[in-house]
Amino acid sequence: MRNIFYILLFSTLALFGSNKESNQILSFPQAELLNSYTTRIPFKLIDHLIVIEAELLNQKGNFIIDTGSETLILNKNHFKGKNSNLDALKQTSGVIDFIDNPLEKRLREFIIKDLVIQNMLSDVIDLSHIEISKKMHLLGIIGYDILKNYEVFIDMHLNQITLSKVNAKGEKLDNSVYLEKLIDSVDFKLKKHTIVIEASVDGQTLKFGLDTAAEYNQLNKKINKEALKQFFPKRRMQLIGASGKKIEVLAGKLYRVKLTESIYFGPMQTILTNLNHLNKAFGTRLDGILGYEFFRQQRTIINYKKEKLYFVKNPLYRQ
Repeated sequence: MRNIFYILLFSTLALFGSNKESNQILSFPQAELLNSYTTRIPFKLIDHLIVIEAELLNQKGNFIIDTGSETLILNKNHFKGKNSNLDALKQTSGVIDFIDNPLEKRLREFIIKDLVIQNMLSDVIDLSHIEISKKMHLLGIIGYDILKNYEVFIDMHLNQITLSKVNAKGEKLDNSVYLEKLIDSVDFKLKKHTIVIEASVDGQTLKFGLDTAAEYNQLNKKINKEALKQFFPKRRMQLIGASGKKIEVLAGKLYRVKLTESIYFGPMQTILTNLNHLNKAFGTRLDGILGYEFFRQQRTIINYKKEKLYFVKNPLYRQ
């Protein structure tokens, strides 16, 4: 039996009109407030997805952390009867296909513990196929619009995300957040809401998008042949896009990926696919997507304002 997995990568292509405001509040009951500017949220891994618990409109459920999504996305399956304020039509794109006419909602307050974000837009899309596949109660997806005003520390070793508020220049308002040692950093380019970094694959420079909700890395079929030699296929799998469509892809391992002299990666689970549709949506050329396999190997801090990634030293384990 072939494995089935999800890649949750959304880009907003059009935004029309405005909506009435509502009184909805989204809260994170498990968040630990470190100070006025910083909160720490534990997460669980469901398959390879980073999932946190939240409450919205008296409902408690799971939210996926997705740097590949532009907006906060609500699961239409759990917000029936809330359509009075959902009157703007949009179009988004996923890795496989377009999602036509998701609805849009404006939330007056989005609260992470005592951190309040006002006038937040959200998309409303049917995500029931993800719930069924992952066997979880999914309220929505948290994306770039929420994360961009924070320095985001994704720690797979401790299974927690730390959000530290930054100013317009990307400087943290609290400079005493991290006890961990920073070991290196790299610059990235922000294409719309997508983090684009350059990495070396066996000496060949490739452009990758960074997406926390990509369960496996993705590699474009049309990349440099020398770099493609470092992809070793093992089996075929089914890829399910945001709207539920399936395609068959080759899955294997990607070797010899390096960001800097000190930041490099062991073999990473990767699929070979066609990224032309995604590149057209972003107006750029991506050679691949780095997801769970990237964050699993490197404790990473994302600073959207500075367009910079920082890497944190891994803990030492005594035998």
